[in-house]
Amino acid sequence: MSESGLTSSDFTEENEPFALFAEWLRDATASEINDPNAVALASVDGDGMPSVRMVLLKAADERGFVIYTNFESRKGRELLGQQKAGLCFHWKSLRRQVRVRGLVEVVSDEEADEYYASRPRGSRIGAWASKQSRPLESRFALEKAVAEYTAKYALGEIPRPPYWSGFRINPLTIEFWHDRKFRLHDRVEFRRESTDAPWTKVRMYP
Repeated sequence: MSESGLTSSDFTEENEPFALFAEWLRDATASEINDPNAVALASVDGDGMPSVRMVLLKAADERGFVIYTNFESRKGRELLGQQKAGLCFHWKSLRRQVRVRGLVEVVSDEEADEYYASRPRGSRIGAWASKQSRPLESRFALEKAVAEYTAKYALGEIPRPPYWSGFRINPLTIEFWHDRKFRLHDRVEFRRESTDAPWTKVRMYP
């Protein structure tokens, strides 16, 4: 890829958006100081009120983009309820951005179990102790819950909570943006009508 932006070679039939995203993520992993997989996740409630927060991308392939959370959290409830989401990656060191809009599905139990087992032990305890997005009466209450679950699961494996799993955002659009001088940025959008339809590619005005 050219340092100056998206070239015609990035716009060929061979360059599906997932391959291009994987290339950009590799570049970000080499250049970003912290969390190159950080992404803004946007969801919406039943009244149409949006919410956005930073999360960490845990997997990305031709099936979509995967994040994990507590289903009883605000984002969990909204993603389960509306089954639609948006993502925005911004890598300042590269002056690049990727935006995603798509449909949401829950990952398989096997996939969730495998990822949960890979987490640090403290993070697995935290998934049990935290009633995510709900009022917390004091920091002590959280620390007490952590201590209780630490004692409960002092030995052996820590099972995955039934309310904790992952979401896959299966995109309908993926837009790649690269900064250029005088705000004449490069924007290329990949679009499809459904998650099993072929992609079309459009260069957009900045």
